[in-house]
Amino acid sequence: MTYVVNGVELETDKDGYLLEPDFSEEVVRVIAQAEGITLIDDHWKVVNFLREQYREHGHTPNFRNMLKGVAEVIPGCDSKALYDLFPMGPAKQGAKVAGLPQPYGKGGY
Repeated sequence: MTYVVNGVELETDKDGYLLEPDFSEEVVRVIAQAEGITLIDDHWKVVNFLREQYREHGHTPNFRNMLKGVAEVIPGCDSKALYDLFPMGPAKQGAKVAGLPQPYGKGGY
């Protein structure tokens, strides 16, 4: 699977995760559309949180740590709310939509 963003084909792994991170807004739109996600403000808050974590730590957090961190950005956010945003798994699908490489293990560290 590949994504074409602004005429450039981005390299992915077998699961559709980018091999190299792309922090553009357009990549989020392209991947979200491919995943069947209609973006709303809360998606962008999660995407920006995951990108920030990736920049700081070199990887994205696991679901438990993601839930704690996102709750600070989206007050009252719980696991159901995150699964409503990213039904295939917030930690993994969220990272994919954010234009980041595939998380470690089961949803990151």
